[in-house]
Amino acid sequence: MKLPTHPRILERSRASLLRRLASAGPVLAASLVEVAVRCGRPGCHCASGGGHPSFYLTLKREGKTRTFYVPRNQLQEVRQWVAEHQRIKTILRQVSDLSLRLLKSRSLRARRFQRRAPASAKSSSGR
Repeated sequence: MKLPTHPRILERSRASLLRRLASAGPVLAASLVEVAVRCGRPGCHCASGGGHPSFYLTLKREGKTRTFYVPRNQLQEVRQWVAEHQRIKTILRQVSDLSLRLLKSRSLRARRFQRRAPASAKSSSGR
């Protein structure tokens, strides 16, 4: 995303992104992974490779990686939760980038204004 430079445009862009942060549903900060699991029955097709597809959530809690099984009947719902987290995370990254750019822009404009102020102060005091 190309960032604008003018403070007003930056503020409008940031406000627009913040409005988009409203969650469309539940949010889950985790990764959904598919794992091929062997059932252990000697005659099953998974014994010769492949495996049965199973889905798990992995996430960090208190500094440790936790894994949770996701039943097939909840898979679509969980995918939406994880996708919603990714959407919000992307927007937050963009808001952060705009905020930093706004800070830099304001700082640069303030320095430019300070450089001009002493020159006009000298000319008015020299009368």
